[in-house]
Amino acid sequence: MIKRLAKCIREYKKASIITLLLIVGEAVIETFIPFITADLINTISKGAEVNAILQRGLLLIALALASLACGGFAAVTCSQAAAGFAKNLRHDIFAKILTFNFINIDKFSSSSLVTRMTTDVGNVQMSYMMIIRTAIRAPLMLIFSTIMAAVMGGILAVAFVIVIPILGFGLLFIGKKAMPAFRRVFKKYDRLNESIEENVRGMRVVKGFSREEYEKEKFGARAENIRGDFTKAERITAFNTPLMNLCLYVVMVVVLFGGSYIAVTTQGATVQVGQITSLIMYGVQILMSLMMLSMIYVMITMSAESAKRICEVLDEEPALKKAENPVTEVKDGSIDLDNVSFKYSEAAERYSLEDINLHIRSGMTVGILGGTGSSKSTLVQLIPRLYDATVGTVKVGGVDVRDYSIRTLRDSVAMVLQKNLLFSGTIKENLKWGNENATDEEIVQACKLAQADEFVRSFPDGYDTHIEQGGTNVSGGQKQRLCIARALLKKPKILILDDSTSAVDTKTDALIREGFKSYIPETTKIIIAQRVASVEDADLIIIMENGKIAAMGKHDELMKISPAYRETYIQQTRGGSDDEN
Repeated sequence: MIKRLAKCIREYKKASIITLLLIVGEAVIETFIPFITADLINTISKGAEVNAILQRGLLLIALALASLACGGFAAVTCSQAAAGFAKNLRHDIFAKILTFNFINIDKFSSSSLVTRMTTDVGNVQMSYMMIIRTAIRAPLMLIFSTIMAAVMGGILAVAFVIVIPILGFGLLFIGKKAMPAFRRVFKKYDRLNESIEENVRGMRVVKGFSREEYEKEKFGARAENIRGDFTKAERITAFNTPLMNLCLYVVMVVVLFGGSYIAVTTQGATVQVGQITSLIMYGVQILMSLMMLSMIYVMITMSAESAKRICEVLDEEPALKKAENPVTEVKDGSIDLDNVSFKYSEAAERYSLEDINLHIRSGMTVGILGGTGSSKSTLVQLIPRLYDATVGTVKVGGVDVRDYSIRTLRDSVAMVLQKNLLFSGTIKENLKWGNENATDEEIVQACKLAQADEFVRSFPDGYDTHIEQGGTNVSGGQKQRLCIARALLKKPKILILDDSTSAVDTKTDALIREGFKSYIPETTKIIIAQRVASVEDADLIIIMENGKIAAMGKHDELMKISPAYRETYIQQTRGGSDDEN
């Protein structure tokens, strides 16, 4: 795990190494300051001349300034290294997520991925900052100060031999007790972020059903759960300071009492006043180092769980394997599904799609009808290889989709979903997702075919109108028409409309389909719809039931052989339908 994360340091290795060197210098200098201080006090007590006192005083000032410089520059380089490491880590996580397929995305919830890129990366960043700075400084200060205390203190150093193990084991015990509570927090953060995400996305539903109080209570319960774990952990770690203070005061009492007694009884022959002062200073350094080590232990242990969660994402392999010698050209838009069955996970008991045999010639218009849960969307998701068939073969242009370069295949297939997304930016920028090199004329033509040009021009800024995040400042029907225009700009060999005209009226729907015939006659068009009128003139209509093809044929044929199709047609044509958005 450490090796995996270390790869993200990259260009910030230099800043990390400089930080380590500066910290070593700071630790060495600070260790010598009590030694020089003791020599200064002893010199003063012996009645030395002013020049000798000034020399030692200036040396102390120089050491203090040098220590300050090392510490200050270390803080700068440490922050650069840690912030850079976190930047690279977020970049690598995001780049990895972009390689994921739907199967991988299903494994990690979106709220969990957000938590890993924010809270978890923040924890690892703090941990890395402590490792290259405090985690180096504290052990060095502990070792150097202990050695100098033993050299300077003689028999008085016994106090450190007794206190250091007690404090060390005490801090370790406190950290170990606090860790389980810290570990539990991260999964609870996922659920908290999930609640936020659901409420932001579904704000209209929450307000429409007046569920604000319920959602506040649910969110409050999850926040309270996290607070409880943090409170428990902080309550335990709060014993760090009292324990350290107790040990510090014990050392001070022993050194002051014992040192004074020895200094008086031996008249300074064994222990001098300067030595007592330096021992107290070394005692503070030793105990502070132990305190820092306990904080590092807590932080690293806590961030280890975050690091593990991050590595789960970084080590996740895309579920769809790339072809060794990929085909880089799609000949045409023909589609063949031979004995195809599919389930979303190996553990699933039943197949979502079962025994699908389907052959579509290039340029055909195919309609798919079926009730909710009949796996219409699942069927078309196999074509651009958003999922791989569990059993059987899916071919596009006569080639198994698994033999294509994924980019080549998906560049040849355009999908327009019922809930397609528009990204923040101008309308023109969103449309250019279909073809980044599209001219203004091509953009206008695509919008005219998608029946979007009229309402776009009605905006004050026209095609330069800014779209808010998620397309919240346009209606559902407008959003769908812009998404269709975006797909048309791609000039795909296969165009899939997954219930993507549900928010437009029947007349507009008919005009859009008429535009397809003139603009992309050679493109295979697959239209998933709830309205029979949307697919009535298709070359082939497929009726889906429970993941299987119940019937297929043209409109006239299905009117004769499919009771379900006939009943739906009669209900919609005689009873009318509410097609207006």
